[in-house]
Amino acid sequence: MIPEINIWAVLLATLSSMVVGSVWYTPKVFGNYWMRVAKVTPSGDAKDAVKPILITLVVSFVSASVLAGAAAISQHFYGGDFLVNTLVTALILWAGFTAARFITHDAFEGRPAGLTVLNCAHEFVTLMVMALIIGLFGISAA
Repeated sequence: MIPEINIWAVLLATLSSMVVGSVWYTPKVFGNYWMRVAKVTPSGDAKDAVKPILITLVVSFVSASVLAGAAAISQHFYGGDFLVNTLVTALILWAGFTAARFITHDAFEGRPAGLTVLNCAHEFVTLMVMALIIGLFGISAA
């Protein structure tokens, strides 16, 4: 069985991840800190950002699709309010997969704890915004 998803919600959630990331990692928000602790030096050439942005777009679409599918399954199982189910599903997926994997990998790679917290928090905000969009749109496409 393939869960029902609203493709418009998935597409908007995908775009929302790009907006969240653009704001989150701007130099005036967390970008300067991130570049310093992650040891990232921008080349200054905008063309160098094209590949990572395209990869992020594809991965964000996959994440939004999986979240929408998991939320639909949760809705069918638990019933109740779809928005609440979607937000709770996003929280559980973030904690059980995203945050847990970031923490594990960063610990073995010896990354600074602040970088781990920053990236986990970014993923939390990203998934919660996606969940808000998907939850507000509902399951079936209009």
